[in-house]
Amino acid sequence: MPNRYLRTLTPLIAFAALAITAAIPPAQAQAPAAAPASAAKHRVAVMNFDYGTVQSSVSAIFGTDQDIGKGISAMLIEKLVKDGQYSVIERAALDKLLAEQNFSNSDRANPTSAAKIGQLLGVDTIIIGSVTQFGRDDKHTNIGGGGFGSKYGLGGIGTKNSKAIVAVSARMVNVNTGEIISAVTGTGESSRGGTSLLGAGGGGGGGGVGAVDMGSSNFGNTILGEATHKAVDDMGAQLDASATKVPTNKLEVSGLVADVSGNTLIVNVGKKAGLKVGDVLDVSRPVRVVKDPATGKVIKSITDKVGSATVTEVDDDSATATFSGAAPAKVGDAIKNQ
Repeated sequence: MPNRYLRTLTPLIAFAALAITAAIPPAQAQAPAAAPASAAKHRVAVMNFDYGTVQSSVSAIFGTDQDIGKGISAMLIEKLVKDGQYSVIERAALDKLLAEQNFSNSDRANPTSAAKIGQLLGVDTIIIGSVTQFGRDDKHTNIGGGGFGSKYGLGGIGTKNSKAIVAVSARMVNVNTGEIISAVTGTGESSRGGTSLLGAGGGGGGGGVGAVDMGSSNFGNTILGEATHKAVDDMGAQLDASATKVPTNKLEVSGLVADVSGNTLIVNVGKKAGLKVGDVLDVSRPVRVVKDPATGKVIKSITDKVGSATVTEVDDDSATATFSGAAPAKVGDAIKNQ
């Protein structure tokens, strides 16, 4: 190529390179924006559902009474945990409190009783509910005689086209006022040709069945199980959509300093009381008490704040915190979350 062509092209190539470089944004402009911090989830507890209105149908289907309200509650808890909209209280903690409070089955759908339980648990809301339909669609097929003596086994007499329908209603209760925050209804249907509600085979003889695990695949694969799962999923999705309606209640935690080592404190409350890593505690010391002059009963304790402590580790019944203050902390000092 003649030199004069090279002298002509060289400036053009340089200009093109500069243009391309200018068009490429700097690296920092291409970096994705930092994800916003996720909002704290509302704490919720789920009561066992009341199933009194369908109890006779339940007995007919299973051959004996089964607590389907507890089973549906467990299924809803699993749904809410998976969806991630709420922080759900462990079932064991709720059952323990219900036993301590002598909570009866008749209180399952009572908003006032549920609100009291919710306050003791320190949750933002508590969910109560009722099973309003469970079994066959009575408009199409009458309920069979159950598992006793039926030659077609559980779920009544098998028909060509069996249809199961389940309906459940749930209410979210404000634990401070007892008011209903949200009311939803979930429904589910399933049908299958040539089978009964529970898919049991034919055969002679009768007899009942043991406790039914509604979370098992055996139940889930029946048409009644399919209808139940659809109803719970429908109800759970509506409860997820109601998360913005739930007020946030401040959980108050109080306790005592149990051990002091330099600026490291161990306090006598932990996860069970609601403490978590990062919580800041006020540390105060009683300076005098005020007594009723007539009875001698202590009516008020006057305290001075000595500092604050940030929680670094939490166990079920204790927590470790780093203290800072003008004077050292002492065993017996009172702590309270800010």
